[in-house]
Amino acid sequence: MDETVRQAMARWPNVPNCYGWLALDRRGQWRIRNEFAQQHGLSGDPIRHEALIAFIERNYLHDERGAWYFQNGPQRVFVSLAYAPWIVRLHEGRLRTTTHRDFTLQACYADEHGNVLLAGEVDGEPPGTTHAAVLHDHDLDLFSSTSTWHAEACGAELGVFHHTGRDIPVEPISEDEVPKRFGFVRQPAAAQA
Repeated sequence: MDETVRQAMARWPNVPNCYGWLALDRRGQWRIRNEFAQQHGLSGDPIRHEALIAFIERNYLHDERGAWYFQNGPQRVFVSLAYAPWIVRLHEGRLRTTTHRDFTLQACYADEHGNVLLAGEVDGEPPGTTHAAVLHDHDLDLFSSTSTWHAEACGAELGVFHHTGRDIPVEPISEDEVPKRFGFVRQPAAAQA
């Protein structure tokens, strides 16, 4: 967390939280959602300002409920998650979040919609904490080509992802099960606080 953020929190400790205005989409893009976007279920406008994106990513945290937020000075701006708190890219055998953190893979899943969910540790987060990350959809072909798929997809294992000399089973998971299983909130709301 930025030192200027810590100082602002100390100066103004009772600033109300903000809900619904910031979103992280399925491709790792930060979006601003005005009232119209929120009321109509729209994704909002992408944030393009690189310094603002870097500021959000340096101050991206979660509370004890698993609700992710951006600490904007003294205010917590809670993030609406399209799928998971992390989006991972696969490039030359390396996994990195779209926030430029290394991702250490522990387990792999595929949901009923073809989303690939990865479980593992995120660089900069407390060691031993398993986080959920969805694989960026631009990397699905690469993922598929480095995996072996079973002809029968009805068992406990759909296939095997061959990653950095390891064979990681690809297990089925339901999209609705993901937040509960990995302890995060997709749509934080003030009533949950």
